[in-house]
Amino acid sequence: MSGVDKWFGELHVLQDIDLTVDRGEVVVVIGPSGSGKSTLCRTINRLESIENGEITIDGERLPEEGKELARLRADVGMVFQSFNLFAHKTVLENVTLGPIKVRKQSKADAEKRARELLDRVGVGAQADKVPAQLSGGQQQRVAIARALAMDPKVMLFDEPTSALDPEMINEVLEVMVGLAQDGMTMIVVTHEMGFARRAANRVVFMDGGRIVESATPEEFFTNPSSDRAKDFLSKILNH
Repeated sequence: MSGVDKWFGELHVLQDIDLTVDRGEVVVVIGPSGSGKSTLCRTINRLESIENGEITIDGERLPEEGKELARLRADVGMVFQSFNLFAHKTVLENVTLGPIKVRKQSKADAEKRARELLDRVGVGAQADKVPAQLSGGQQQRVAIARALAMDPKVMLFDEPTSALDPEMINEVLEVMVGLAQDGMTMIVVTHEMGFARRAANRVVFMDGGRIVESATPEEFFTNPSSDRAKDFLSKILNH
């Protein structure tokens, strides 16, 4: 992301954002509510348009719309707060839909890969159920498998655990830690500081639509350089 600006009306939600994420890097984006974290995530696959600047993925500039955008979007997996699964389709159908429709895989190949991925995220036994029959943590793990089925170059996670009950959070974070260890390029917006410490290569702290600080987890949590980050950490780490 280079010089990216985004407004919602009068509100300047992303201000001159420069961010480079290397292949295999895990970047965790944290900051107070309203700081622009989710918007940043959503601009990377054009769910939100930008006013200035440019976003490139693997050297290719993100197109505005149309088939080219759909093709590039397929390279960017996204996991949301809400699971966004198709309610009337089985878990297996949810995971195979994209590969069959967008990647033009055969049904047999797509199903074989989907079952491998569902096993990997620990919900292989649920393949023939519909989402409503699963817990929130299971649904979110299906959503991760669905994103992975497209064989993306980068995975975006927008507060993937914030809608989950506390006991389900860890089962989703464990899957994400596994992905990080396997070398998946990841941008993760989260309030889970333990995950940031354990899995991030870099922590990006946002406030007021800007990137205020970017550091290793060790540096950020032990010795943040900005007063704003110190204030933020003192509020969340002392409870």
